[in-house]
Amino acid sequence: MLSLFSLLVSLGLVGAAASSGARFRPDGWYRQLAKPAWTPPDLAFPIVWGILYLLMALAAWRVFLAEPSIWRTAGLAVYALQLAANAAWSWLFFGRRQILLGLLDIALLLCLIAACIALFAPSSALAAWLMVPYLLWVTLALALNASVWRRNRRA
Repeated sequence: MLSLFSLLVSLGLVGAAASSGARFRPDGWYRQLAKPAWTPPDLAFPIVWGILYLLMALAAWRVFLAEPSIWRTAGLAVYALQLAANAAWSWLFFGRRQILLGLLDIALLLCLIAACIALFAPSSALAAWLMVPYLLWVTLALALNASVWRRNRRA
């Protein structure tokens, strides 16, 4: 019963972070920005993020179920920080229209995800691997954010 409850809590926490992306999303301002030709289509984002959020929730759940250790505790703490940075990006980029602050946030997010993977690995190799697609997507998102900032900054 604890296992099912902890899975639901993990899904709920990820859902809370995802709600920022649902609330602050692309609008006319974003569509008018100069973007690179390799920008994924708008439809790709909710599909990819839906999959990634599920993988993230499963990863955290696996670590939570692991034997208590400093790695587990530190990993879950960093995981919580990366969830906050994840939620902040949509607010900064789409909500506040602060491309540079979004870029700084996503750079921090990428570091937190990498740290999370390293800290999850001793508790659950599967959990660490479940976070890798997220790391790869955020790497792409960082490159996209940087390109958008470079193309749209005021001289």
